[in-house]
Amino acid sequence: MTEWVWEARARTGETKKGTMEADTVDTVQTKLRAQNLNPVKVAKKPKEINLAMPKFFKKGVDQKEIVIFIRQFATMIDAGLPLVQCLEILSAQGDNPTLNDVLKGVKNDVEQGSTFSDALTKYPKTFDQLFCSLIRAGEMGGILDTILNRLGIYIEKNVKLKRQVKGALTYPLSTLAIALMVTGVLLGWVVPTFEAMFKDFGGELPKMTAFVIGISNGFVVWLPYLAVGTVSLIWGISYTYKHPKTEPYWHQALLSMPIIGDVMRKIAVARFTRTLGTLLSSGVPILDALDVVATSSGNVIIERAIRYTAEKIREGRNMAEPLTESGVFPPMVVQMISVGEQTGALDTMLNKIADFYEEEVDVAVAAMTALIEPLMMVLIGGIVGFLLIAMYMPIFDIAGKVSNQH
Repeated sequence: MTEWVWEARARTGETKKGTMEADTVDTVQTKLRAQNLNPVKVAKKPKEINLAMPKFFKKGVDQKEIVIFIRQFATMIDAGLPLVQCLEILSAQGDNPTLNDVLKGVKNDVEQGSTFSDALTKYPKTFDQLFCSLIRAGEMGGILDTILNRLGIYIEKNVKLKRQVKGALTYPLSTLAIALMVTGVLLGWVVPTFEAMFKDFGGELPKMTAFVIGISNGFVVWLPYLAVGTVSLIWGISYTYKHPKTEPYWHQALLSMPIIGDVMRKIAVARFTRTLGTLLSSGVPILDALDVVATSSGNVIIERAIRYTAEKIREGRNMAEPLTESGVFPPMVVQMISVGEQTGALDTMLNKIADFYEEEVDVAVAAMTALIEPLMMVLIGGIVGFLLIAMYMPIFDIAGKVSNQH
């Protein structure tokens, strides 16, 4: 479609201007007349020379900024301001240029007759499927301000869960990386210095010292190959983790890992129940809600279980039975969902489950960190201690021989 710049006169005599995407001039004029506007001028929008910074350097839209936008937007809607005016005000006062541009684009689409939710779908990097589905439900039910407040609460809790995921994975990996770096520095630079000194002393080295020096020599010789191998391993893991055929195996392994797996499963349950509860309480049909939840689950195993549940619901079954058959969700969660279905308060029950598991995640992450921290300290201390003892043993031997001679 071509983008057109138009100028038209309203029945009140007011001149209005704007842009519109259409195939021909006639289509633009027809759409304007349908809006009770008399076209005065329609022309193709000239191509702009983009002197802005490349996309690579552009600032993205943070979830915290989305929450601030939602809160401000909900307040304005609740105060009775028109939708277009709200978007115009927020796009002009925001600190993030990327979000401002998105809001301007949404405002233009709404002015041209698009619904707010349809306009948001054009910017999936900023507003995901769940966001758009909730806004659509709010528009249809006439409770947009209520939905916006629910969205703000949901995103804040989701940001907290994501932070916990990063904490659960980043802390042990970063500690292990530091241990490997310390070991590499000792083997590559410290041990060779001691080896040169021992050669000047002469004599036979203790077995432990000779063993460490042998490892150090091998490490120095094989260092380029180890570096290439490490980079290749990281790339291979990253590639296979995202590849459709191997991604499920990684996700299953992540859920099955000791300590971390339990935390990841609780995070998955909290995200599933919170998202589904928010959608259902906002009036989104259960099958549409399950589709959104499956897409935003972040784990292929969880996604498959949710889509299997949706298929069984289409066949006329309840929700609890297929969730049990999937074997992914804990029995307590399934039983509470079953009670929610029977009492007709599924959305309330899901939100209660989410509250419980979010607290469980807090406890589990704290316990995991408390367990891993001393283990890593013992690991690093053991490696450094072993290397230092091995290096100082010849010095102690020499000192002992000198004292015996005197």
